[in-house]
Amino acid sequence: MLSSVRLIRRTVRLVHNPVCNPSRSFMDLKVLVSSLNDFASLSLAESWDNVGLLVEPSPPHTVHTLFLTIDLTEQVMEEALQKKVDLILSYHPPIFRPLKRITWKTWKERLVIRALENRVGIYSPHTAYDASPQGVNSWLAKGLGVCTSRPIHPSKAPTYPTAGTHRVEFSVNGTEDLDKVISVVKDITDVSVTSFSTRTDEEEQTRVSLNCSQEALMQVVAFLSQSRQFYQKTEILSLEKPLLLHAGMGRLCTLDESVSLATMIERIKRHLKLPHVRLALGVGRTLESPVKVVALCAGSGSKVLQGTEADLYLTGEMSHHDVLDAASQGVTVVLCEHSNTERGFLSDLRDMLRAHLENKIDIILSEADRDPLCV
Repeated sequence: MLSSVRLIRRTVRLVHNPVCNPSRSFMDLKVLVSSLNDFASLSLAESWDNVGLLVEPSPPHTVHTLFLTIDLTEQVMEEALQKKVDLILSYHPPIFRPLKRITWKTWKERLVIRALENRVGIYSPHTAYDASPQGVNSWLAKGLGVCTSRPIHPSKAPTYPTAGTHRVEFSVNGTEDLDKVISVVKDITDVSVTSFSTRTDEEEQTRVSLNCSQEALMQVVAFLSQSRQFYQKTEILSLEKPLLLHAGMGRLCTLDESVSLATMIERIKRHLKLPHVRLALGVGRTLESPVKVVALCAGSGSKVLQGTEADLYLTGEMSHHDVLDAASQGVTVVLCEHSNTERGFLSDLRDMLRAHLENKIDIILSEADRDPLCV
């Protein structure tokens, strides 16, 4: 007896797996670095610092994953390579002092070798993020409670508001002398001239104002010194770049309501997720003393905080003698270790960069990054 066979047609549905999507978003390294510089201008960094793109794989280099860390140690580098990242944003620059050779001898040299061998770039913002209005010091201030804050040492604008670094002003009596002066100074490179009428001791005069560069200043002075009439009436002003009100090193924070020192310490520990901090009580202070003004600086704060009037200094580390000086003036000092005052900022930074970069790349945090000191 023949058995009947039924053919059953089945429909197979292909399920798209986003994890294996080869066309996920990416950015060209140069475009990404430009966007990072736009997020926080490197002009805000201190002159002694080493910021920006420190290690660049041969172009073209595309970035799918950006990896955030405070310190780039060998353990953190191993983690980054395992996660197949394309660019490491290391808050502290792993290359600070010049390297005379790239060998396998020291750990910082090995970092550069491994980065290049695996086509991983390294970018460091450091003090540009310290000074930025949305940077690490503003994040550190969030743990204090409701307060108003301003930079302790405001940053200066990257450029002068006018052409030149100096202004030279003097008065001229006659039209003939004025024409001669204008004719000569206009032939000097990097000099701009304006003039206006003034009256001095019932005498009509023309006030000449020159903006010039440092190099042009010597030529202007050499010309004016030929005439005693001009030279004795000359004023030379050194122009300053304008201060930026919301950018700069450290923060001076004034609380809306005073709290006890004990309460402030608990707020700091909770914000930094620390079980312990180091404390130096100011002379005449106790744990019940009120805290109204806090001066803070993430990382190493001795130079930034020195001489600032406040109830409390908050930073990662200070020298022994700077702590003694502060305490002798009645200022309480709370030390949390250097990178403990910075690491929590990375979560906020990740969110801000995601928005700034319009979610074009993956941004992940290091899990191996930690302060080298523990209690």
